[in-house]
Amino acid sequence: MASFGCNSEPHSDSVSPFNINPLDPQEFRRQGHLIIDFLADYYQNVSNYPVLSKVEPGYLPKSLPISAPLNPEPIETILQDVKEHIIPGLTHWQSPNFFAYFSATSSTASFLGEMLSTGFNVVGFSWMASPAATELESLVMDWLGEILKLPKTFLFSGNGGGVLQGTTCEAILCTIVAARDQKLCQIAQIAGINPKNFRSIKTTKSNSFGLYPDSLESTIQMDIENGLVPLFLCATVGTTSTTGVDPLGPLCDVAKDYGLWVHVDSAYAGSACICPEFRHFIDGVEGADSFSFNAHKWLLTNLDCCCLWVKDPSALIKSLSTYPEFLRNKASDSNKVVDYKDWQISLSWKFRALKLWLVLRSYGVNNLRNFVRKHVKMAKTFEELVCLDKRFEVVVPRNFAMVCFRISLSAIANMYDHSDKHVCEDCANELNRELLDSINASGVVYMSHAMVEGVYVIRCAIGATLTEEQHVLMAWKVVQEHADAIAK
Repeated sequence: MASFGCNSEPHSDSVSPFNINPLDPQEFRRQGHLIIDFLADYYQNVSNYPVLSKVEPGYLPKSLPISAPLNPEPIETILQDVKEHIIPGLTHWQSPNFFAYFSATSSTASFLGEMLSTGFNVVGFSWMASPAATELESLVMDWLGEILKLPKTFLFSGNGGGVLQGTTCEAILCTIVAARDQKLCQIAQIAGINPKNFRSIKTTKSNSFGLYPDSLESTIQMDIENGLVPLFLCATVGTTSTTGVDPLGPLCDVAKDYGLWVHVDSAYAGSACICPEFRHFIDGVEGADSFSFNAHKWLLTNLDCCCLWVKDPSALIKSLSTYPEFLRNKASDSNKVVDYKDWQISLSWKFRALKLWLVLRSYGVNNLRNFVRKHVKMAKTFEELVCLDKRFEVVVPRNFAMVCFRISLSAIANMYDHSDKHVCEDCANELNRELLDSINASGVVYMSHAMVEGVYVIRCAIGATLTEEQHVLMAWKVVQEHADAIAK
């Protein structure tokens, strides 16, 4: 049977384009069941696939037609192509053996929420365009803000408010634009922010790679002496390389003295802060102007779902608002509703709140906290295993569910019968790079790396929905086996 319930027999391209129903309820039901079964089988067997795809660049055009089909094809045929050609080219982010980057968690509830969102397909640029979409997002953002114990000034109930962005990049861009325009209201002509005016301030291992307030202040003062106007600080809780945490309170104190907008980027670690025992990592956020984290990283919500809160929504609205005549309506004119088109880059807006709503309702806060805790516990287990093997060292302190480790200089010296001082850092980096390449080439697990003060470290980031302790133990066994092979 052809897709959309069309006659699958060949016919010429002169046939009327209106002989199909692209949203036929019965065919939607039939094909939907096929897709669900297909994905259920995929999740059931995902651990059997090589985590990192082994295909060569350009493999897909050799396997699929070079042009789109003129006539419909059955969904069964398409799914067969997915199985034979698409799946082999996937890096399996949902595999319990995926330990690279940060995981992209998923869940049944989030998947169903995404289905509902896609099915309703509302374009929510204003309250009038879909009142439920706007009001549910406002409600969910206050819910989550309360769970995180954010200051009330960040919530709608305290004259602040939250919005779901697609990514952290969008959240930061929105707040930078708001900060720039806020400063432009106070001083004369500045055209924009030149890339050379961004400051990346060095952090050190001795300070757990957190941004030191004195370093921030000296950088600010230097810029002021050079005639520049500091306007925005992006502090981080849970950096990508090491999950380092900036001291928010002291940084906000420095920023306040110079009138900087402070944005707290907690893309990864923000999810952990729903647990009381991790909430202290964002102590001091009350001094910030905005805060964001990605629920799609570690809170069982499918991509994309970046949660952004701002103390002063009017700053976003003044910078991002667009209100052409064809969008005007009584509700917006009343100033009693939220028009999320004015809180983001694009005019159109996706109903992301549904999937987050389903996640929060379907699992409850306690289960979400335990989900995070389970991963942190498994990371602690992995860390302990690293420490038990004298060849390896944990390079930076573990804060959440990621372990940064490597073969140590002393171990490399023993391998090659040298003293520590004769083993250069470059040699150690190359050996650890070789180890990671070997691990990933096995297809059994997948990890990634970072450079930390010139040191090449292997990152084991635990957070995939299906990962259990057995997978972590197996991952460590794989690391040891490939270290053994390199040492021979």
